[in-house]
Amino acid sequence: MENQFIFQYSWDILPKKWVHKMKRSEHGNRFYTNTDYLFPLLCFLKWHTYTRVQVLIDICGVDYPSRNRRFEVVYNLLSTRYNSRIRVQTSADEVTRISSVVSLFPSAGWWEREVWDMFGLSFINHPDLRRILTDYGFEGIHYEKTFLLVDMWKYAMMIQRNVWFLNPLR
Repeated sequence: MENQFIFQYSWDILPKKWVHKMKRSEHGNRFYTNTDYLFPLLCFLKWHTYTRVQVLIDICGVDYPSRNRRFEVVYNLLSTRYNSRIRVQTSADEVTRISSVVSLFPSAGWWEREVWDMFGLSFINHPDLRRILTDYGFEGIHYEKTFLLVDMWKYAMMIQRNVWFLNPLR
């Protein structure tokens, strides 16, 4: 079954409130949805006869500071049955909580933890939402660069006689 058929069929059958925009390309179909309809849309894509998405490749976070809903969460999916890739994108702000899809795709556990750790986006009903890439005492959001320097030593370049100094914080 071709990507074009899956694209047209999905657009015709999906409720319009679930998907507010769709794009088709040679690399796969792209669905844009609201965070409220993310879980039902992914359920449809996984269980419907003409999509049968079995693999969640990854979940990515993207930060667009100039937007009102500055974060975009991207779910990259693969249907091995129909040899098609589907990308589901949703936008969120700092306080929006996103539905966890661990019950649909167990591999989402790691990816959701990474998005939470790096961007600070929270996932509802995640079974084990804890840090995986940063230290447990870490405060702030890593990719926003809002964290404070809490290491024992601070490296500073002093422009006095072209000499580098190592200044202790304590």
